[in-house]
Amino acid sequence: MSAPETDPPERPYTRLTRPYALTGGRTEPPDASLAIEALVEMSWRGYDARDDIRFEKAEILDLTQRTISVAEVAAHLDVPLGVARVLVGDLAEEGLVIIHPPPDAETGGAQDPKLLEKVLHGLRTL
Repeated sequence: MSAPETDPPERPYTRLTRPYALTGGRTEPPDASLAIEALVEMSWRGYDARDDIRFEKAEILDLTQRTISVAEVAAHLDVPLGVARVLVGDLAEEGLVIIHPPPDAETGGAQDPKLLEKVLHGLRTL
């Protein structure tokens, strides 16, 4: 007798839109220097506008009620990193989120291993 087949875990919904359709085909955010390890948090303007925003951008605003990396946003939304960068960049340009660049981004130094470990740990826990 063979083992019963197991169904894959159900997802709350299936995204019907192709990832790059979410960005209008754009592959770069307004600020091309937006790093995947940059931390993102909702601004006060984002809190005020939250009820007027829909779909993925609303999901990002919900996620950024606590500080989260761009890479974690991509993982939560189940979209490619490039798509998450564009969407987060759009929200930042609208003043709805605040981007905190990685500590070494301003100095041009090597990546901080502790920060990268924190981002990696966050992605693994998803």
